[in-house]
Amino acid sequence: MRFIAVLAAIPMVTAWAGQSQAQDAAAGEKVFAKCKACHVADEDKNKVGPSLKGVIGRTAGTHPNFKYSTAMVDAGKGGLVWDEAKLSEYLKDPKAMVKGTKMVFPGLKKDDEIANVIAYLKEHP
Repeated sequence: MRFIAVLAAIPMVTAWAGQSQAQDAAAGEKVFAKCKACHVADEDKNKVGPSLKGVIGRTAGTHPNFKYSTAMVDAGKGGLVWDEAKLSEYLKDPKAMVKGTKMVFPGLKKDDEIANVIAYLKEHP
């Protein structure tokens, strides 16, 4: 009887786990508030950091009229293109991924916050 109860619970647990990893752009906009001191995503305007409008698919270190660190330019020349996986890695620990980046933000530690910020960025191609 317990075995059947466990089997019945598996689909519910799986569905719940899948929802916790779902991207939520509205929640991402709230998390992006941590980034707004240096970045914008809804217009093509550089601030202390480069504009993140259209960042998905962009080669690292290439946004026009922004002075990137040598490390970020070299990362782009080495083939770093911002897709969801690379953004996830970078947003978790920027200085570990691109040693020498001038971005001072320590990173987002929660996977759901990272996924949500990426969903928000995807809304601004």
